[in-house]
Amino acid sequence: MECGFTMAGNAHGIFTLLPWGWDEDAPYPTPVRWHTGDPETDPWEWRMRLLEEYHDVAYGKVFFGVAGFITREWYPYFLACRREGADFADIYAEGKLTRTAKTVYETVAREGKVASHALRNFTGLPKEDTGKIDRAVTELQRQMFLTICGRTRKVNKYGEEYGWNSTVFCTVEDFWGGDIAMDISPEDAERKISARIRELNPDARDADIRRFIYG
Repeated sequence: MECGFTMAGNAHGIFTLLPWGWDEDAPYPTPVRWHTGDPETDPWEWRMRLLEEYHDVAYGKVFFGVAGFITREWYPYFLACRREGADFADIYAEGKLTRTAKTVYETVAREGKVASHALRNFTGLPKEDTGKIDRAVTELQRQMFLTICGRTRKVNKYGEEYGWNSTVFCTVEDFWGGDIAMDISPEDAERKISARIRELNPDARDADIRRFIYG
């Protein structure tokens, strides 16, 4: 992915490889069709194909609370801006993450990989906290502690799969196979990302760029 990063749909004033959403008409003739289940022409399938077939691109809700892609080359720069060199314990102690987020993160870190439908059981949180868990997962992706690493389906007592695919999460470090951070300041990282955005979209607004970079 030569651009380095992209929104997965609406450009939000920054950049996207696919300039129309599932509920919009394509602006030019194309075989691409959303939500058909065809892995060759359905962008919804591409996001998981990318994770399954490549090992240098991450996908998750990292921009504006919605999904996007970041290559390994660019990931450390976003990480420098989001974490500012701090680890999970430091950021939680500063009050930047909720208690539910802490529980979810520690659960995924302990288990290695956890499907979204299984998070409540693994965390031991009550059923009424389901909404809090969903928000915590988004929060942890935005802060770049968790990322999507695949998909799976529920399995019944007979070992048979059923239902829709469920997203699987792991820690960022597990996804990349080790520490992905670089010794780079948030200021330098922001300048590098901003310059790349200007190359991709010269009309991008400063406010949108900053929100994009810092989540």
